[in-house]
Amino acid sequence: MPELEAVIGLEIHVQLATRTKMFCGCALSFGDEPNVHTCPICLAHPGVLPVPNEEAVRFALKIGMALGCEIAPRSIFHRKNYFYPDNPKAYQISQYDIPICGAGKLGEIRITRAHLEEDAAKTIHVGESGRIHGSAASLVDFNRGGTPLVEIVTEPDLRGAAEAAEWARLLRETVRQLGVSDVNMEEGSLRVDANVSVRPAGTEELGTKTELKNMNSFRFLQRGIEAELERQREIVGAGGTVEQETLHFDPASGDLTSLRSKEEAHDYRYFPEPDLVAIAPTEAMLAAARESLPELPAERQARYETELRLDPEQAKRFAGDPALSEYFEATFAATRADSETEDDSQSDTAAIEPRVVANWVSGDLIATLRAADKTDEDFRDPTVPPAALAALAAQVATKAISHGSGRKVLTILVEEGGDPKAIVEREGLAQMGGDDGELAAIVAAAIEGDPAAAEQIRSGNGKAIGAIVGAVMRETKGRADGGEVNRLIRQQLGL
Repeated sequence: MPELEAVIGLEIHVQLATRTKMFCGCALSFGDEPNVHTCPICLAHPGVLPVPNEEAVRFALKIGMALGCEIAPRSIFHRKNYFYPDNPKAYQISQYDIPICGAGKLGEIRITRAHLEEDAAKTIHVGESGRIHGSAASLVDFNRGGTPLVEIVTEPDLRGAAEAAEWARLLRETVRQLGVSDVNMEEGSLRVDANVSVRPAGTEELGTKTELKNMNSFRFLQRGIEAELERQREIVGAGGTVEQETLHFDPASGDLTSLRSKEEAHDYRYFPEPDLVAIAPTEAMLAAARESLPELPAERQARYETELRLDPEQAKRFAGDPALSEYFEATFAATRADSETEDDSQSDTAAIEPRVVANWVSGDLIATLRAADKTDEDFRDPTVPPAALAALAAQVATKAISHGSGRKVLTILVEEGGDPKAIVEREGLAQMGGDDGELAAIVAAAIEGDPAAAEQIRSGNGKAIGAIVGAVMRETKGRADGGEVNRLIRQQLGL
């Protein structure tokens, strides 16, 4: 049996943060009393006419441009016909063969399309405790019905569950930074479906796909895809055939259950919406959308890697976290600002390599914040301002203090705030050098206290020096520079 590779495509529904619904003037809300934001249009009363939400169109253009999509000069709405209680019209207004945004790309994953549509109402299934007249029931809240959505569809370019979850995170952060949605998965403003299939590795023909619906976290998305891939591989390995269907993944039990057979486009009997005219974005609308785009995560990551020479994983982490990225850039700028002063001898900081600054932010500072039970929110109102961390990093870089002492200062800064230089003086953490005789004397005592290690070093066993270095560090309480200690040991041993 040949190895079976995963073939995964995603369908992402982004709830747009407009003030009103897609085709009527009802306010958007979350958590309000059921059915208080409704009108004859979103309840599908006879004879009503929809009117497109201009803000939703502008938001869709921003999303399309951020994803590098081809913007259609003219797009139209369609009726997607299906009968379900959450859909009073018995059709959904969506876009089919002429979406507002066509082919694009985010990272290495191709985008098929991004189109506008309206959301369905929210169905609430009542269990045993809520039986009505002796039978279970489903209740419908139409507050959500008609909410503007952009559905983003990818090509089947993803080859693993972890890759799919990671790419979905990148998409969420990209959309978040556009300011068009809060992309809150818990509240349903970002919903991800996965189309999953397997095929013999190295082949091009696609296998039969199944769809995993509405997974509400990236962790569950990854787990659901992993479970479905395992199920399909077992079926194919046993000589069976995968059936096309829609599945639900239960994160509590890890079980997959079938919801229904998977529909094809012809099952919905799409036809153009006769009550809506075509959307034809003007040059002014396109220019406004283009000019409003911020530096997006993928662009920021590329800049960090090429201009600042950050490690790719570190660059990705900063690019995907706006608060962390902003703090890093402010800290790095602080090292540059003080290093360019006319009198460098009076500067609290010195020019430091970007990677060193990045390590302080994503390594030492994050670890210290977590140890103090603080969260990433502390980057927005930090007890350790960027200038303070820059000054601390500079003291370590110039060997005014050791890195170990720097971590002690950082702990105090996180807990109390303050000035790094003043803390160093108060705590007596200034680094010991080899030119004042004190450190040389401590090294000599450590050598005398461990003659066996000293003899091994003389005999060529370089690892033995660690014992003497450790003794010096304990005696100096971490204030000695490791490189200087090594130099003094070798000097005193005549090496």
